Amino acid sequence: MKVTVDKEADALYMRLSDARIRDSEEVKPGVILDFDDENNLVGIELLRLSERVPAASLKTVMIESA
Repeated sequence: MKVTVDKEADALYMRLSDARIRDSEEVKPGVILDFDDENNLVGIELLRLSERVPAASLKTVMIESA
């Protein structure tokens, strides 16, 4: 998984797979899901990130695995 923050675009993108993106769907305003040819979720984009997440929360990423 790859997480990218674009400060200029005020967006965050989580790429879950290297599969080619076939389709995208905006499921809520500013929340876009990307799907591959088999309709698997391969990416999540959050627009207007500064309105959704406090800036301090973007300085570190915590990954938990069970």
